[in-house]
This record gives sequence, C-alpha cells and structure tokens, in this order.
Amino acid sequence: MTVKVVTDSTADLPPRLAKELGITVVPVYLRFGDSVYRDRVDISEDEFYQRLLCDPIHPNTTQPTPQDFADVYQKLSQEADGIISIHVSSKLSGTCNSALQGKELVKRGCPIEVVDSRVLSMGLGLLAIAATTIARSENSLQEIVTDTKEIVSSIRLFILLDTLKYLALGGRIGKAQALLGSVLNVKPILTVKDGELVPVGRVRSRGKGIDKLFDFVKSAVDIQDLAIVHATTPDEAQMLCEHIGSVFPKERIRLARVGPALGVHGGPGAIMVTFREKDQLSIRE
Repeated sequence: MTVKVVTDSTADLPPRLAKELGITVVPVYLRFGDSVYRDRVDISEDEFYQRLLCDPIHPNTTQPTPQDFADVYQKLSQEADGIISIHVSSKLSGTCNSALQGKELVKRGCPIEVVDSRVLSMGLGLLAIAATTIARSENSLQEIVTDTKEIVSSIRLFILLDTLKYLALGGRIGKAQALLGSVLNVKPILTVKDGELVPVGRVRSRGKGIDKLFDFVKSAVDIQDLAIVHATTPDEAQMLCEHIGSVFPKERIRLARVGPALGVHGGPGAIMVTFREKDQLSIRE
C-alpha cells in the first residue's frame, strides 16, 4: 500500500531532502505586524534573520489552518492509500490540533492518522524520515502509526541558545523560565521532555556549549540517525559535525537550518543536535 507522510515546517527538514523522500511539508505562518508570510515559502531563512535583528516589530507565528491541512490531505488522498501526519509537540503549538480539525474536513479519501511527535525541529524531522522508512515496508497504516509512535521516545534533542530573550518574547519559555535570572552572558542549554522545553544546564561560553552538545552525543546509546541544526552559524555547525565525526559516521550526519517558525523563539545563534537512539524499529532493521 502507498502511505504518504506529512509534517509541518517546524521540522526544519531541508527542502531537497523532503522532496527526495516524498514528505509533504505544510508551512507555518509568520507575522511581522500586518504582514503574513508562509515559512520558507514567502520568506527565506536569511531574510527572516535579518528582519528579526533589524525590524522594530517582533514577529510571531501561527499554526497552519485546518483548511491548509484539509487541502493537503485531499490532494494526497488521490494517490495514497493512507496518510500519516506527524507534527510538532502539542504542548508547544496548536499544529496537531489544527491537523486533527483538517482531517475532519476531508469528507472523502483515504484514512488519515495524526501523530504528536512531542518534539520539534529536526527531532520531528528524524521521526518523519523514520516514518517514510516504515511506510516502504508495505505495512498497514495502523502498523505504521504504531511503529512511528514507538520511536518518539527514542528521539533526543539538545539546544544551545545565545539568549532566552526570544523564547520569553514569544511566550514559549515554559520551564526554562528558571534560567532567566542567571548571570549575564551565561548560555542556556535546553532539551525537550514530555513535549516541553526544559533546561538541562548552562555554560559560560559558546565553545563550552558546543562541547556540551558533543558530550550528549558521545554518551548516547547506539545512535541510528543524527542531525545538527543551526540558525545563523554554519561554520560552527560544520565544526561540530567534524567533532561528532569521531563517534558517529560523518557522512551520515544531517545538516539543517533553523527556519523562521522556530527562529522566532530561538533567535540568532541557536544551534542544536538531535538524534534517534536504538529502538524496536532499528532492532528489526
């Protein structure tokens, strides 16, 4: 059977990779005052970060509408026997709920299942990639959904931020609020736990932060897939890639960029590493 995979632009999947794997990406909306843009469709990463730094108006984001999802599902249903739609943590965004509403708007077509990834950025991207692998094995939609959900708990993600300023401005600071009173110039490190952003440490320099990201990878158990995602520091991401290459095959490291949808909250300088540890699917593989 043919099962199509859908995700949203917070997955930070490189467009070429999404196209190669046949993953449909539904863009999140970005607003600068009265101007509305579709993430990576109407505004590029470079344009976004330039405006984020220079525009007096701080942007905000809005999840895709139910109709956006319904339109995608309707189109894909013409060539698919089922659709699995995997999205950013429901504790961080209303995107999952919007996808569920969109599913209800599709009166005819193939069955659709919506999955809460409980993560974000390329953590979500890695889950979508894994789902495409599962879908190629000719399983039923329900089996694909079950296997994909099993992988959720094996996704790890660690984020080094230059500042918590943008998380606070966007109202997404959550449990990281505890770090706001930290000494100036301390760099926060966050992870996602139970679908929420939580602090896991702080360092006094970016160099030490990059070292800490490497340590998280080094201490991981049997990594199956790994990605490095940066906002505005490609050289730094490449340096981290070279470092991680000593413990994980460099040619298998995926490099991606934090897009506008998450850049609003992470700000310039954000860099993260995310990986999938050994799980039931990888054991069967």
